[in-house]
Parts: sequence; structure tokens; C-alpha cells
Amino acid sequence: MVPFEAAPAQLSVLRRAVRSQLGCWGASAVAEEAELAATELGANVIKHVGRDVAASLVLELRNDRVRLEVHDRSRALPASLAEVCAENDECGRGLHLIAAMACDWGSVRTATGKAVWCELALKPAECEERAGCAAAVLSAYRQLSSTSELDPAALDETVTDVITDLLHWLAARGGDPDGALGRAQMHYEAEAA
Repeated sequence: MVPFEAAPAQLSVLRRAVRSQLGCWGASAVAEEAELAATELGANVIKHVGRDVAASLVLELRNDRVRLEVHDRSRALPASLAEVCAENDECGRGLHLIAAMACDWGSVRTATGKAVWCELALKPAECEERAGCAAAVLSAYRQLSSTSELDPAALDETVTDVITDLLHWLAARGGDPDGALGRAQMHYEAEAA
């Protein structure tokens, strides 16, 4: 964990800490992306929480991914990319960068505030595999004539995996996963009514 005060001068400290830790883990291949992610996450604390507030950066090596989390004391979660674009000319530049280069990202409330996180693949093919799964689902979708019998828990897990893969596929092609989810929910509710 790297504690820091949310100030522009501290962003270079975060970048050095990221590069150093990734070097220790033998993961220097993703150092540039990880440094950029740490910079953007730290800059968001400065912009949206306040200058000089206490924050911390947590780095974890998880299987074939590096996870970066920035923790602060604000409980306000970032707006979705679609909401940010509707309200702001800058259109959430930092979150768009993170969404474009990360395999996954998000935010969560913690006991003391929130954490905004992203995961970068150590093997670039990992993100492509998820997108490949979604492409296979899309091509097979129209070929299915009937559904197979699955227990409800397995069916729920499979649907969740398919939706997740489709969102990765959409994001990898420059789409808006948050917007797609919102529109899908509206379509579902309209059709179910």
C-alpha cells in the first residue's frame, strides 16, 4: 500500500511506486499502462474528492492480472461514463482511458469511503479471449433453436458470464457498456410489462 496526499506532485510518486513494484514482480511489460492508470485514478481523487486529502494506492498481483485500487474517504462513487458524457465536455477522460486499457474496472464503497479499481492483463491475449467468447456467442445466438435444461443457479451464472463477455466485447470496440446495460434493462422492462 502506498499512502499519498491528493496533490499533482504526488502523482509522480505513484508512478515510481507502480514501476518499482511491477519490476519486483517481473511484470514490467505493463508498467506504462499501470503508471497511466495510477495517474488517472489519483487525478480523479484530486478533481472529485479534493486536493491534499488522504488516499492510498494498493497494487495486487492476481493470477495473470495486476490490480490497482485507489482508496479515499469519499463515499461518492464515480458516475457512469454515459452520465459523465452527458454532463461534461471533458467526458470523463480518465475513466475512458482506464476503461479502454483495462480488462475490468469499477468502484466499490468501503468501510472508510470508496475504492476505484482496474485490472490490467499481464498477457494481452486475456482481454481478446473474453471478446472472442462474446463473438462466438453472438454468432451462435441465432443458431440456437431451443434452450437446454440447466439448474437455475447454473443458468444464472451462465447468463452473467455471457453478459460480462458481451460488455468486454463492446468496450474493446469503443462501445459504451454502461449505456448498453441501461438500454437493455429498459428493453427488458418494456417487453416484460
